[in-house]
Amino acid sequence: MVGCWFFSSGPVSLSAKIERQGYCNGEAIPIYAEIENCSSRLIVPKAAIFQTQTYLASGKTKTVRHMVAHVRGNHIASGSADTWNGKMLKIPPLTPSILDCCIIRIDYSLAVYIHIPGAKKLMLELPVVIGTIPFSGFASRNCSLASQFGVDLSWWGLGLPERPEAPPDYTDVVSEEDFSGHGSPHPQPPGWAGGAHCPLFACIPDFRFQPPPLYSEVDPHPSHVEENQPVSFVL
Repeated sequence: MVGCWFFSSGPVSLSAKIERQGYCNGEAIPIYAEIENCSSRLIVPKAAIFQTQTYLASGKTKTVRHMVAHVRGNHIASGSADTWNGKMLKIPPLTPSILDCCIIRIDYSLAVYIHIPGAKKLMLELPVVIGTIPFSGFASRNCSLASQFGVDLSWWGLGLPERPEAPPDYTDVVSEEDFSGHGSPHPQPPGWAGGAHCPLFACIPDFRFQPPPLYSEVDPHPSHVEENQPVSFVL
């Protein structure tokens, strides 16, 4: 109520809220407020972040409070009202909140107040915690990860073959025309007659299109070495 005794000019009402209590440096706080001016004066709504530093030593306490950020709204004439639908107040670089120390404490609060000429400020303070890890919405993130995880494993329901299939035949992959038309990329040097003294890399292209061995579960060339043959070591 603006005024006193018989000189009252009407009430001024204020209600405000924020989405959450924790924020980080660089984030913006959306403010939702409703202001109604039923007085005969012109009022101005404002919002600010206050930092309160409390020092404790030798049984004494010292408190320092100052404003670190602020925002201002439009003037509200007599008999009018105004609404803040997420008015942004950006947080400047600040020291994180210190709440569990026995010698120093740093608190923050968001104050939404109304400047009334010739009267005391109408103020509403909301506690705020300044942290170091930004909020990312864990609930929605977990839901999205769960749905993505289910989609990625949808192929698990497909039946896998009990036995692996044999590889395709070599003639189905490389035709006779490709095999016969493929020449050696390295021309033979003059006077080359072939022999044991020929370097190994010269013979490699000849075996480039050799068919792979047939698929079989039984080894066609079993080893004749007995498995139980004793092995001796010389120390």
